[in-house]
Amino acid sequence: MEPANMLKNNVVRIGGKINSEFTFSHEIYEEKFYKVFVEVERLSNQSDNLPVIISERLVDVNKLKIGTDVIIEGQFRSYNDLTEAKSKLVLSVFAKSIEVKNEDEVAKINDITLEGFICKKPIYRQTPLGREISDILVAVNRSYKKSDYIPCSLWGRNAKFSEYLEVGTKIKIEGRVQSRAYEKKLEDGNVIKNVAYEVSASKFGVCEA
Repeated sequence: MEPANMLKNNVVRIGGKINSEFTFSHEIYEEKFYKVFVEVERLSNQSDNLPVIISERLVDVNKLKIGTDVIIEGQFRSYNDLTEAKSKLVLSVFAKSIEVKNEDEVAKINDITLEGFICKKPIYRQTPLGREISDILVAVNRSYKKSDYIPCSLWGRNAKFSEYLEVGTKIKIEGRVQSRAYEKKLEDGNVIKNVAYEVSASKFGVCEA
């Protein structure tokens, strides 16, 4: 069981529709975990298609069909995929509870709170339209001496403020989990489409040491 303080430093709650079939992810101590995608609406009426890992001990995955409305609570976790030439950071929502709800009960639910440490120098820039943005990689401690590495985006004055923060600074972020499609050009000239997952921060602060 994770310590109480660990349960509060990484908390996510999403509501939306199951948008894929369940596929087997992995097994630990005879407990099987499955991956599924949940479509979460934004206030802008766009949507994010978020990967979720669910234990067979939480719910009978055979009874949750595409289109089912659910609310999921858990943590936003990462691991390094070493199957390719370069390690790739893979992110997903790790479900600790799941409830089947009505559509009007799940609309636009997407909240996350993270408390962790800056582990790379923040990258501050301006978009072509002049919006200020800063990319931060946050290390969030987990039990058994593990950590999750979560990419976060800050905007406006928070982005500018983060530019001067040092690696190792403890911070707290509140926001939402988002998916972002992008294209990657390969050495042979081909272009592949990928999806990145990150936290878009609405609140940001430095924690006391």
